[in-house]
Amino acid sequence: MATTRTIPEINQKIQAGRITVWTAEETKLKVAELGLEAAAAAVDVVTTGTFEPMESSGAVINLGPTDPPINIRECYLDGVMAYAGFGAVDLYLGASQTVGNNRWGDTSDSDGASERGGGHVIAQLIAGKSVHLRALGQVSDCYPRATLDISISRDSINQFYLFNPRNLYQNFIVGVNSSDRPLLTYLGPLQPFLGNAVYANAGALSPLLNDPHLRTIGIGSRLFVGGAPGYIAWEGTQHFPRQKRLPNGTPIGPSATVALIGDAKQMQPEWVRGCYFSGYGPSLMLGVGVPIPILDEAVLQACTVSDQDIIAPVIDFSIPRRVRPSFGLVSYQQLKSGRITINGNRVRTAPLSSLYLGRKVAATLKDWILRGEFELSEPVAPLPKQTAFLPQNN
Repeated sequence: MATTRTIPEINQKIQAGRITVWTAEETKLKVAELGLEAAAAAVDVVTTGTFEPMESSGAVINLGPTDPPINIRECYLDGVMAYAGFGAVDLYLGASQTVGNNRWGDTSDSDGASERGGGHVIAQLIAGKSVHLRALGQVSDCYPRATLDISISRDSINQFYLFNPRNLYQNFIVGVNSSDRPLLTYLGPLQPFLGNAVYANAGALSPLLNDPHLRTIGIGSRLFVGGAPGYIAWEGTQHFPRQKRLPNGTPIGPSATVALIGDAKQMQPEWVRGCYFSGYGPSLMLGVGVPIPILDEAVLQACTVSDQDIIAPVIDFSIPRRVRPSFGLVSYQQLKSGRITINGNRVRTAPLSSLYLGRKVAATLKDWILRGEFELSEPVAPLPKQTAFLPQNN
C-alpha cells in the first residue's frame, strides 16, 4: 500500500518524539539504498538548505516612542539611509542600500564606509552590536521633536524583523564574460575572454528544487531563516513559475521565488552576514532552510533530484541588455566539478552559494525537528502557478 501522511500527523510524531527526518543529501542516498516505496514509508520530513547572497532583503525596525515624540522623515543607520515613509518611528532598511552622503556630511559612522551597506547594518544588529542612528522629524503638535541622535541595538528597539521581498530563487543563471575587460557584477568579478564562470544556487540541496511544483511549499509555510523560525509571507518579486522545465519538474533557469519574514531578534550572526561586491554594491548572505513533509511517494521522488539532473543557462554578461546571449545549458554536477566547457574551452567555475553552510542549515533544521523545537505548518494558500513578470522597455 502506498504511504500517505498529513502535516498534522507529522506534527503529532514530532510532539511524541517519533519523527524521522533526513537531510536532502541523506535522502538521495537512502532512496538509492532502500528504494522509493520503503524510503517513503520510513521518512516523514526532508530538510533542505542554502546559504547565499539574497540582496532583495531588508529589516523592519520600530524604535519605540521617544520623549518628546518624533515623526521620522529622514533617517540614517551608521550612515546608511533607512526608509521612513511609515508612521512615526517605523523604518525599513534595505540590504542593498549603500552608504551615501547626507545632510550631516557623513559618509558613514564606521570604518570601511565604501564597502558597507544595509546588509552590514542588519548583520551588526543581529550580532547584538550597537548602531548609530541620526534622524530628522516632521514637527507637529503630535510630534514636536525635530532631531534624534542615538545608539540603538537589537535589545533596545521594539520590533526588529526581516521582511525579504525576493529570496530562494528556484534555480538561477551562470555568469560569464566574453569581452576583453573584467566586469564587476552581482555575481562578483567576471574575468574577460571567458576566464571564469560563477553560479549562485546550491543545486540539489536547494529548497525549491526539491519541491519543483511547490506541492508542499506555499504561503504560510514555516522554515528556517537566519537561524530562527520564519514563514513564507507571499510570492517573491519576479516570481516566474512558467519557466520551461525538464521532465523531472525542475526549471531550466530562474523561476519561482518567495517573500520571507522572520524575527531578527531570534536570528544568529552565523546565518546573517553583510557582504559587498566590488563595483556593484552591498548585499546580505542569508541561511534559509525549508522542511519538506513527505506526504506521499511523489513528494519523496522529487527530493531525489541530483545535481546531474538540474541545469542552468550560461549567460554572457558582456552584452548590456535584459536578454543576454547564452552559451547553452550546464548541469550543477558540471558546475560543482570546478570546470565547464564553453566553445571547446575549459572554464573554471566558482559558487556564490556555500555548500558547506547550506548542508549545515539542513542539518540544523533537522536537529530542531528531532528535538521537538520546530513543527511544520500547512500553507494557507498555494504560491501562484501562472504569474509572469513583464519586461519594462525604455
